[in-house]
Amino acid sequence: MPWLAPLLLLSTGLRTLLAILFGAYLDKRELQNALPGRIYHQPGVGGELWMDYVADLGDGFDATYSVAYLLAQPDLDLGGERLPRGQVLVMGGDQVYPTASASAYEDRCKGPYQAALPGAPATGPRPTLFAIAGNHDWYDGLTAFLRLFARRKDGEIGGWRTEQNRSYFATELPAGWWLFGIDEQFGAYLDDPQLIYFEEAARHLGPDDRVVLVVPAPTWVKAVDNPDAYDAVDYFIRTVIDPTGARVPLIIAGDLHHYARYANGERQLVTCGGGGAYLYPTHKLPEQIQVPPPDTLARRASRSLPYDLAGTYPKRERSRRFGWGIFARLPLRNPGFAVLIGLLHTLLMLPMVGVVHRNGESETRIFSIPLAIMVLVTIVGAVLFARPPSASGKRHARHWLLGLAHGFGHVGLAVLGTWVWLQLPFVDWPWPLPVVAAAVVYGPIVGYVASLLVAAYLLVAGSLGVNVNELFAGQGIEDAKSFLRIHIAADGSLTIYPVAIDRVCHGWAANPAAPPARRGSSPINPCGYTWRKNPS
Repeated sequence: MPWLAPLLLLSTGLRTLLAILFGAYLDKRELQNALPGRIYHQPGVGGELWMDYVADLGDGFDATYSVAYLLAQPDLDLGGERLPRGQVLVMGGDQVYPTASASAYEDRCKGPYQAALPGAPATGPRPTLFAIAGNHDWYDGLTAFLRLFARRKDGEIGGWRTEQNRSYFATELPAGWWLFGIDEQFGAYLDDPQLIYFEEAARHLGPDDRVVLVVPAPTWVKAVDNPDAYDAVDYFIRTVIDPTGARVPLIIAGDLHHYARYANGERQLVTCGGGGAYLYPTHKLPEQIQVPPPDTLARRASRSLPYDLAGTYPKRERSRRFGWGIFARLPLRNPGFAVLIGLLHTLLMLPMVGVVHRNGESETRIFSIPLAIMVLVTIVGAVLFARPPSASGKRHARHWLLGLAHGFGHVGLAVLGTWVWLQLPFVDWPWPLPVVAAAVVYGPIVGYVASLLVAAYLLVAGSLGVNVNELFAGQGIEDAKSFLRIHIAADGSLTIYPVAIDRVCHGWAANPAAPPARRGSSPINPCGYTWRKNPS
């Protein structure tokens, strides 16, 4: 998906703004109190259970379907160790991009997964699917999410059965483990009906029980810049789970499109958002974090502990190399962005030519007014690009300095383009031929050059922790995807297998003669997946 396409940026920005401004009025969590508040039970087979976790899917088909295809296989051979398909599949948020709607879910979420596992397995229990909502799922007020994942009856996505009735869930697992999935609604707060639901579920917990907590976003990382980000999760653990004596050894989130694991002796914090959306870097992650962060009021109620970065995918060195691909991928993956920036530079160059070429004439005053406006728009736009008003976290001096440098860089490019244009014969043609020539000749060339200037800015800014998301969103990297396969043994031990997909597949062949559960398209060339095992 061309994430820097002008129309996509505009529509997504408007939906984001509306969701932020009117989120409290669109919040359907209070209404969910009228829906059944069931507590679920997944006994597994023989006292053990396999569970899969995936998040941030529905961006591009090849990446999304590559992950769905592997999740649907009866088992995966990972280094000689065969891991069976999960009896439970957890979708950890952002099941569709860029914004939620019934058609978007059908095309970008349900469609690929239904194609990967068209029917129930011939042997063994039918796998169950649970889902929580991410910020993109909330952009329509959660309407499409509830219609897909919280159906009253006949709830299924291909071979997976959906059971939940709300946008959050509590499920008992074997060997004293529980699975809690919460809905934070843009990280604002936990609503009263949801807290009542989990308090009821917590009545079944005891000191020997352990909880896997699934949350929409890795707020432990986001709290580095926005200390209040972790407060809702901390409040939930402190008020709902801690009074029971149960422990939370593992918290899992998506939202950031990579795999990362922070650990200490008590808990592991895992981010795994590699379900299909563009890759997000790992090389800017802090080596150590404090959770809860020391700058939040929650530190007075909860003990703040250090966590070390124990593993990432992709590796930090490879992630850093991916950043350099911005020069080739930005104009290639976002042609609309190059066209837009070429148009803006053309509108910046023409007033400059008018001022210089007609010096002393009445047109000078006419052209000088839009020139001042265009220069101001360019610089202000660059500053806002460095830190949009809706972005969370603090605005530091580096945001201002980088934004100003970026803006003046485009003004400097416009001055250079004006000088070059004045050397060409188009400037002396009769009106309006110079404008036509500028649009046809100058616009495409300067659009490409200006996109390279933006790429250079993103690379420099990204190295300083600014516009890191835009650096990778502009590239739309499909490879380096990931999901989790989790095993709960009969003795209560839990093992995490992060499955890393180095290369997604781009060629698929249908299997019409296969059994119903295996009838989905298969890759022409096998996906290049690897694995790591992290005991917790």
